Amino acid sequence: MNLKRRCTAAAAVLAVAGAGLLGVQATAEATQHHRPRAAKCPTLTVSEGWYGDNKARIQRMVDRYGRCGDGRGARPVAVFDWDNTVIRNDIGDATMYWLLRNGKIRTPERGDWHTTSRHLTDPAARALRAACPATGATLPTHRNTACADEILSVYSEGTTTTGKTAFAGFDHRRMEPQYAWLAQLTRGWSTGRVQQFAAAARKENLAAPVGAEQRVGTERVTGWVRYYDQQRDLIRTLQKAGFDVHIVSASPEPVAEVWSRAVGVDARHTLGIRNVTAHGRQTAHLKGCGTVRDGDDTMITYIDGKRCWINREIYGVRGAAAEKAQPAARRPVFAAGDSDTDVTFLRDATGLRLALNRNKDELMCRAYENGDGRWLINPMFIEPKGKKADPYPCATTGYVRRDGTRAPVRRTDGSVIPDQRDTVYGASTPSSAS
Repeated sequence: MNLKRRCTAAAAVLAVAGAGLLGVQATAEATQHHRPRAAKCPTLTVSEGWYGDNKARIQRMVDRYGRCGDGRGARPVAVFDWDNTVIRNDIGDATMYWLLRNGKIRTPERGDWHTTSRHLTDPAARALRAACPATGATLPTHRNTACADEILSVYSEGTTTTGKTAFAGFDHRRMEPQYAWLAQLTRGWSTGRVQQFAAAARKENLAAPVGAEQRVGTERVTGWVRYYDQQRDLIRTLQKAGFDVHIVSASPEPVAEVWSRAVGVDARHTLGIRNVTAHGRQTAHLKGCGTVRDGDDTMITYIDGKRCWINREIYGVRGAAAEKAQPAARRPVFAAGDSDTDVTFLRDATGLRLALNRNKDELMCRAYENGDGRWLINPMFIEPKGKKADPYPCATTGYVRRDGTRAPVRRTDGSVIPDQRDTVYGASTPSSAS
């Protein structure tokens, strides 16, 4: 579709006069994004896998907001989560498994596992110390299966191999210490070396057949990753239409940068967990955002932290303001994600919000309720989830508070979203090309 629209000052005034808050927001978006174009907007080319009219609605958004060759004004922003949004499976997992299989995790400073995470519990630190004797510069997890199993359990399950809680004392809306721990365990390596490790893991996981497993310690874990053709096509189309496309991932930033290149997103447009560096090497401390200082290790690109990093790195917002929703003109037009970890930045998007259905409570409660009509729901493009038997518990436990307790999912006005049934799902499909 190639519709020429004329946005005059008079039309803007009428729009504001005839609408409430949503009308004001729509006018702000039009002022920022909606101008005549000098060329026809590019079209999505991959149709398979899109649910209902999702592809058509995304195309209309591209036509409406895209610059499409005119080169004038601020470029509209699109932001994608990475794991299970642009690809199937998890690059953080793939990298951790590779590090363990190849013995590339450094021995903690002074043999003290507490130095790897301020949130690590005493029982976890004791279990790791017992399983992983400090006998060299790196841990021999490629042959010491007990050590590999303990690290894997703490990372994957958040518990020791005996079931004791591994992490505590963190804000559940800003931090996932298991995700952060991967970045922290790259301590002692240069960014370039971490990228080499990620590239080796990427090569193995793309070469492995769909459904493949690998052995880490004594455990069998996922051993394959695939890019989604549909998302490659969407990212390419958005870029051709003049969108400024960014990736925001809860994996370490050097790892995300290695993977995002293949969809045409460079390092400047890739956000992830950032380590504080010293003498050219990663430390076990993390960069902060908003009110969180470097080295506090209390906020990563996770739920509300994703908003903060988007506001800071894309829009230049600093200090406490970066933690808050910005005016419509300083928010993404399009956002895509698959998990509760993405829900805050998805809600900030002013045009469309694409939720890939992985049966995550808060995300799907908000997407199915669809109070402003801007949510799209799509089954995962490879091995989609089947129908969730029970409704999403939106009215009772769908929301995770900062202290980790559960609560109802609420709209912006404070009212409770009722439970939602799962209606957008699929059956297993063939793999996408790597």
